[in-house]
Amino acid sequence: MINSRFLLSHPAHFMALGFGVGLSRLAPGTAATLWAWMVYLILQTWLKADEIGVVILVSTMVGWWACTITAEHLLEKDPSSIVWDEVVAFWLILWVWMPVGLGGQLAAFALFRFFDIAKPGPVGWADQYFKGWGYRGGWGIMFDDFVAAFCTLLVLAIWRVT
Repeated sequence: MINSRFLLSHPAHFMALGFGVGLSRLAPGTAATLWAWMVYLILQTWLKADEIGVVILVSTMVGWWACTITAEHLLEKDPSSIVWDEVVAFWLILWVWMPVGLGGQLAAFALFRFFDIAKPGPVGWADQYFKGWGYRGGWGIMFDDFVAAFCTLLVLAIWRVT
C-alpha cells in the first residue's frame, strides 16, 4: 500500500514520490507538475541558470535511481505515484523556456500535461519502449517525460516564432 509509511520507509521512495506529492489521490502527476512549478520559481530566486541546470542534471541521475528502486518495491513498472519524472521534466521545460510571463508558464504547464497524459507519437513510443524492470525501467519512467518535455518545448518554440 502506498501511504506515508511507505513514503518514509526508504530515501528512494521519498524522492520518487515527490516528497509526498505522489500520495495525492487526485491526479498525482498534475499535482507534482504544479509543485515543480512552485519550487522552480523559488529556486530561480536563489540560483543562477547554470546552477539550476546542475540541479536538474543531478535530480535526473538521483531520480533514475529512486524511480528504479521505488518501482521495484511497488512491483509496478510505472506506478502513477512515482512523480519525480514530472518534476524534473517540468523543471527542464521552465529552465529552457524562462523568462516568460504567467501566460507563457501556464501554456508550458498545459502543453506538458497534455503530452504526458495523452502520450501522442514519440511520447507513447518512449513510454512503451523503455517499460521494464531494473535500471532500464527506472530510466523509462523518466525518459517518456523528457520526451514530453521536448515536445512541449518544440510547440512553444514554434509558437514563439509565429
